Amino acid sequence: MSGRERVEELLRGLAPQVLGALVRRHSAFDLCEDAVQEALVDAATEWPTRGIPENPRAWLTTVATRRLIDRVRSDHSRRQREERVVVGSPPAEFMAPIDEDAIQDRDDSLILLLMCCHPALSPPTQIALTLRAVGGLTTAEIAGAFFVPEATMAQRISRAKQGIRDAGATFSMPPSSEAESRLRAVLHVLYLIFNEGYTTTSGAEITRTDLTLEAIRITRELRRLRPGDAEVKGLLALMLLTEARRPARVGPSGRLVDLADQDRRLWNGSLVDEGVLLVTEALQQGPLGVYQLQAAIAAIHDEAESPEDTDWPQILLLYQLLDRLAPNPMATLNRALALAMVEGAQAGLDLLATLDDDKRVANHHRLLAMRGQLLEMAGDRAAAGEAFELAVRRCTSLPERTYLQERALAARRSR
Repeated sequence: MSGRERVEELLRGLAPQVLGALVRRHSAFDLCEDAVQEALVDAATEWPTRGIPENPRAWLTTVATRRLIDRVRSDHSRRQREERVVVGSPPAEFMAPIDEDAIQDRDDSLILLLMCCHPALSPPTQIALTLRAVGGLTTAEIAGAFFVPEATMAQRISRAKQGIRDAGATFSMPPSSEAESRLRAVLHVLYLIFNEGYTTTSGAEITRTDLTLEAIRITRELRRLRPGDAEVKGLLALMLLTEARRPARVGPSGRLVDLADQDRRLWNGSLVDEGVLLVTEALQQGPLGVYQLQAAIAAIHDEAESPEDTDWPQILLLYQLLDRLAPNPMATLNRALALAMVEGAQAGLDLLATLDDDKRVANHHRLLAMRGQLLEMAGDRAAAGEAFELAVRRCTSLPERTYLQERALAARRSR
């Protein structure tokens, strides 16, 4: 790991701690978050050349506090902002640096995650704010990950912070009546971040390892904060078991490789072992949840020595449980493949047909691609080719488009 990479890793771990210290004292989430981002940029510029300070957290907190003070002083709406930052506190107290010794053992990461996933925000803004406030990514990095202009992402983050302010959110744990639902929103956001990194929805690359690794890092931190939560363990297990297959997912030429065709010797065995252990613990711990079930399915795939050794009846059972616990068209789509592997292609196609009127996936390229695969299994090459060709037109990811075009061409040649 280079010096710059070490600095970036350190900063991402410190970002939520420093932000938590400022917001706990000064209340104004939006102003504090901007100040911390500026301090992170300063550190990313200075530390690789001047060296990491003896107490990097204190350095960041001090710089961020100065930036916050500068913002309050220079803004045209100074009086309004001062009223929002620790109302009633004397100026001398506001100007004084934060006592690092008093907060060094405090970790506000969970509260920050819950704020970033406030129900007043839409999922896209929750994702953006989580990556910036908790992950420490810059607006430019987040914009690059989601293939949108930096100005667009800046507006999205600004709206997110405005939404938190308008909702009157305070820097504290939500009441127990809503804490559980808020935590599930956090898990969903982390799940979406990982999925976008593992299979990008658009662009020339199939994966964004910066997003997958960041999702794993934050979920590891969440597990540390919530060690007794089985679904947190399940989500982390799912991420690890999926990430373990990434080295074999793309061939030397950049071509997307089917799970059945992957060289399993390239899979990351240590991630597989850790993921299997985590999901085993989670399933024993309960209660049963959607991430545990998905992780259990991933574990069966990862533990099979070859495609032929895959326990498809067990996978089908788990997908049936998943569809009952949390009905979802994507789960049904994947269950169709498992059903086809157990009972035959026509059974899978019949289940897939139940999604044709579901507006969430009716025009999705993955539904069309799955239909093409099952039609191929059924021996109808002409219909399979048509399904793959239609999927190509609906797909926005270049690697997936190339893969589907190859499947369509192969189907046409084998007629």
